Amino acid sequence: MNIRILSFFLLTLALTAFAPKPKLTTTKLASNLTVGVPPTFVTMPDAGIAVKYPAPRKPLAVYTNPAGRVDFSVGTRPTTFESMDYGVLIKIYKSSIQRLYSKVEFLKEDIRTVNGRDFIFFEFVSTVTDSKRSGQLAPIKKYQMVQYAIQAQQVYIFTFDAPAEEQAQWQPTAQAVMDAVVLK
Repeated sequence: MNIRILSFFLLTLALTAFAPKPKLTTTKLASNLTVGVPPTFVTMPDAGIAVKYPAPRKPLAVYTNPAGRVDFSVGTRPTTFESMDYGVLIKIYKSSIQRLYSKVEFLKEDIRTVNGRDFIFFEFVSTVTDSKRSGQLAPIKKYQMVQYAIQAQQVYIFTFDAPAEEQAQWQPTAQAVMDAVVLK
């Protein structure tokens, strides 16, 4: 490797290691759930959620940055699984993520503990290509961080997504948001 490239890489790594954690505003979504949201993010109105996240079950909350390009959402779904099933569920959720997109590059996948609670955790870059219209549209690439937790027959789904080209900018914020989830 070229010494200049290596020096630049080491300098960048050193500077980012000491960078301050992104500031978050603590928000209580339910009696058992608190999340941290970047202070510039706003709650997405129901009409916006219906357009951007069409699904039979509306998310508990969706927050978006002022440009509307970066979102943090929290959703729930009923489940019969329990937290002791995380070893099996990580494989199922990974397979589900792979089926949703044309291509998925997993950066991390793990079962991790945040604020005393275990979560199934994925970090990845997804690509959706236009396969139905003879490839006329450019692929859509997104950087995403997703974590799942089971509580009282509900799976809680926390998703942070941003344009893939903005991954370096949003990755520390996504990590801070995921680390701020408190589920009792």
